[in-house]
Parts: sequence; structure tokens; C-alpha cells
Amino acid sequence: MKSCLVIDDSQVVRKVARRIAEQAGFKCIEADNGVEAFEICESAMPDAIVLDWNMPSMSGIEFLERLRGMKNGKHPKVILCSAENDSFHVERAIKAGADEYVMKPFDSEILMSKFLQIGLG
Repeated sequence: MKSCLVIDDSQVVRKVARRIAEQAGFKCIEADNGVEAFEICESAMPDAIVLDWNMPSMSGIEFLERLRGMKNGKHPKVILCSAENDSFHVERAIKAGADEYVMKPFDSEILMSKFLQIGLG
């Protein structure tokens, strides 16, 4: 079974993203900040990550740059989520290594389509 790590400091957003990912066939793990999420990735790299941009301790961009810098040969698909939808934020996310970008708030249809676009649907 594919695994998905949902990283967001909002419990409500984590719950929504988790429900959608489970409907897509993922086994889900949650983290409420980038530091905790990075520790999870060091022990068991997920297949997919739904990542919030703005979080305490470590931003989504900082997490993504550290993740992509790991030399373990694993490259999970990352969907970065943000309330910002301007070209600067989208380009910054893709440059940091995001596979897709989603504007918050998202719904089931949007997130499922992103899973399909990155080959995990």
C-alpha cells in the first residue's frame, strides 16, 4: 500500500487531507510541523507528501529543500499547499522540488487530480 505523509500545523487541514488521501488508497501518517515530518522521513520515507507552506519550526520550503537534499535515493512526490497563488510562490515551490502546487482551501476533487497528475492516483 502506498503511504502519504500529511504535514500541516492545522489539525483540520490534516484531517481533510488525510481523508482524501485515504480515499485515494494511501496509508496516512500526520505531522504538525516540518521538524517532526523530517524525522518521520528519515525513518520511513513515504511515497507522497502533502505539505503546508507556512508552519512553525520549519517552513514547507525549508522542509522540501532538506528533503530533496537527502542522499538516500528516495524521491517522494510532494504536493505543496498554500493560501498564496501568485507566480512567485508557485515558482518557488517548484524550484524547491515540489511536484505540484495546490491553493488552499482545496477539496477532494482538486487533491485527487493532483495525485493523478503526479502518477499516484
